[in-house]
Amino acid sequence: MARQWGVGDYRYELVENWPQVVVNGVAADVAGDSEGRVYVVVRDPRADGNFIDITPGTGHMLVFDRDGSLLETREDRKLSSPHGLWINDVDEIFHADCGHHTVTKYSKSGEVLMTLGTHGHPGAPGEPFNMCTRATQTRSGDILVSDGYGQNRVHRYSSEGDHILSFGSGDPVFIQGWRGEEITGTAGIGPGEFNLPHHVLADDDDNVYVMDRSNNRCQIFDIYGNYLREWPEVLGPNDAVIDRHGVMHIVGHAGVELRTLDGTLIGRWGEKSEGAGHFTNSPHGVYIDSEESIYVAEVGGNNRLQKFARV
Repeated sequence: MARQWGVGDYRYELVENWPQVVVNGVAADVAGDSEGRVYVVVRDPRADGNFIDITPGTGHMLVFDRDGSLLETREDRKLSSPHGLWINDVDEIFHADCGHHTVTKYSKSGEVLMTLGTHGHPGAPGEPFNMCTRATQTRSGDILVSDGYGQNRVHRYSSEGDHILSFGSGDPVFIQGWRGEEITGTAGIGPGEFNLPHHVLADDDDNVYVMDRSNNRCQIFDIYGNYLREWPEVLGPNDAVIDRHGVMHIVGHAGVELRTLDGTLIGRWGEKSEGAGHFTNSPHGVYIDSEESIYVAEVGGNNRLQKFARV
């Protein structure tokens, strides 16, 4: 019998040799479209072999079929520091590049449909964007962007790209520490404050969930940025997806963490070790396809992208 991973009713088997090629670089995030194609944004290795840098460099996007065969490579060496990837129900692809300080919307074929932010230039303090981390949409089509490394903000745009509002506060102490600089600010730890908002998503009721990574919590807001509540002890959350059953799957320092939308912890799974089916580095991106298979992308190393089939 094949080894299984998971928790409770959520049981999986590793899909061996998926993908069918080596991912040369850091698989920062993974998402899929309505036709079963799987997209991955990849940070190219540094000249010194470093795989953990989030500062500007180069990167690309890979497109696979459901079986893991490589269909094409896009934006080869044109991305800077690929980060968050998300695809809506009409197959528009949103990519947050924290090196370029931009969010780009692509068509399924790769055509650029919209760019938010100024390429290569961080926004003014409190304004979009400074090393943005992810972009998703609400049910109505408004665009939500977590602006996490260079500042602690979340921004909301209309579907046409008009800025509506921003919320959140807290000094960017994470990036100072990561760069080895003197910490000159104060981390935002109170309600509505952030210490590295790493991902943002909305449910069908327009509740907005922000993965407040360095505070080990998920904060929940209304669509106007008003603080509602929070879930404590969410361990280093990087990315999240809500499945068809209304269960949120969060990847981060605890591997894969499952919660109902009232915050109740269902359980956690994923072993921190070398080898197939284990998480060698840090789970950073997650996607669930129409067959309820789960894909996990890891940062901190080369060629770390795995698919687990629901059983």
